[in-house]
Amino acid sequence: MLPRLSGSDVRVETLQRFVVTAAQMSEIESRVFAAGMPVAALMEKVGGLLTQRIQALYPLAAYRRVGVLVGPGHNGGDALVVARELHLQGYRVQIYQPLPQLKQLTEQHARYAASLGIPRVEQPEALQTCDVLIDGLFGFGLTRPLDGAIAMAVETFNQSGVPILSIDLPSGVHTDTGAALGTAIRACQTLCLGLWKRAFLQDQALEFTGTAELIDFGLPLTDIEAVLGTDPALQRLTPTVALASLPLLRPASTHKYQQGHLLLVAGSRRYMGAALLAGLAARASGVGMLSIAVPESLRLLLIAQLPDALVIGCNEDETGAIAQLPADLDLSRYDAVACGPGMTPQARPVVEQILESDRPLILDADGLNILASLNPLEGLPKRAAATILTPHLGEFKRLFPNLAEDDRIAAVQAAAQQSQAVVLLKGARTAIAAPTGQVWLNPESTPALARGGSGDVLTGLLGGLVAQGVQRHAIASLVYGAAWWHAQAGLLAARERTLLGVDPSTLIRFLIPALSGSTRDHVQFPS
Repeated sequence: MLPRLSGSDVRVETLQRFVVTAAQMSEIESRVFAAGMPVAALMEKVGGLLTQRIQALYPLAAYRRVGVLVGPGHNGGDALVVARELHLQGYRVQIYQPLPQLKQLTEQHARYAASLGIPRVEQPEALQTCDVLIDGLFGFGLTRPLDGAIAMAVETFNQSGVPILSIDLPSGVHTDTGAALGTAIRACQTLCLGLWKRAFLQDQALEFTGTAELIDFGLPLTDIEAVLGTDPALQRLTPTVALASLPLLRPASTHKYQQGHLLLVAGSRRYMGAALLAGLAARASGVGMLSIAVPESLRLLLIAQLPDALVIGCNEDETGAIAQLPADLDLSRYDAVACGPGMTPQARPVVEQILESDRPLILDADGLNILASLNPLEGLPKRAAATILTPHLGEFKRLFPNLAEDDRIAAVQAAAQQSQAVVLLKGARTAIAAPTGQVWLNPESTPALARGGSGDVLTGLLGGLVAQGVQRHAIASLVYGAAWWHAQAGLLAARERTLLGVDPSTLIRFLIPALSGSTRDHVQFPS
């Protein structure tokens, strides 16, 4: 069971889970200011916290020369507080301020910086000899593309080779979609202020944000929850939340049939390995019983590699795809069905049959491609049981061609509501949406998982978890738990074997070690 969280732990957990739009962040800050917090006092506090972290990341001994990019708003004011404090600590600071008109408080900080003798430079090229640049040009809420001299300056900084640390968001990145507005700062490090902005969970922002961390400057939880609620529709996954979704505990008197029975339908002569990878991952999920339906030509291969599974040989067509399920195969006997890896489009009759069942269903790969040709928005909402779709972006476009792709979070949320399925959109920041409108975002993954077969592993793992039983309204929690677990295994494997060494077979071997390490840190089991 999960340990009770202390007051401070509750705050940390909340800040790590909650994700805001630009409008929501503005509303939260407005509440704080309306309650009496002076803007100037908050700017000093934020600037002090930023300075402490910047000094830890870029110590004076190695990064003496610092360029500070100052914009017209309060992001620029935060940057000027940092410039002042670093100057007073002995750093050689230079300020680049491309726009003459500043907000009043930012203007005051600019005048004080000048009185301290901190030099200003007029051309961005003058900062190319710096050891690090602090980007405070624009913060959250920017909607207009960067153009003209500022856009040219941003490109100069990006091409300089000098590491850049951005305050709150890299300048030029849209707060909600993560898209570059014309051009954007390519930061090595970003210190996000107060609450995670949506951009940090969007794939297209990752090339700009670099390594990101949250700076807690004391926003009251009451104000945060007044705007977002206590259980927001959009949440960032944490280990505590993910582990709470997994079936980690079992009754002492249980038996195999009480721990779920999964039917995995997968494979073809062309893609023999897909069924094996999904089966091995399903076994790692802890499911009580595993049956695997494959073309007859694959049956002996599966038996040799998975002797504990019940392998069902199926009639196959001339291409080696499953032609039909055995007549005596009763789908109602299973607690869940996972279908699709390696089946090829020729297995359409089998997918159609499974879609008609009343079993919780996970569809991946060719299961999704076949579904896309069957008008999914008409058939899926009529299913008697939960449906889980696990597309990558290409499959998602085929399933939901009318949904815009510029905001992955909004797109997956709409897809789940339209299809009444749980939709897991794979990517560097996997997004999981439930039909209720709830969206969970996995903030950690690794490009080591960009390998053929990694998705088959996720399908098997997810199928095994779903088969172990959960109420329909909570099935999305198992999906985000599986996505988190899968990513953690990839991260652990990459640390030990580098990004090049995480083939799907290796990934499976790291599933249990990854879970074991996470439970030691986050779960308290009864003695």
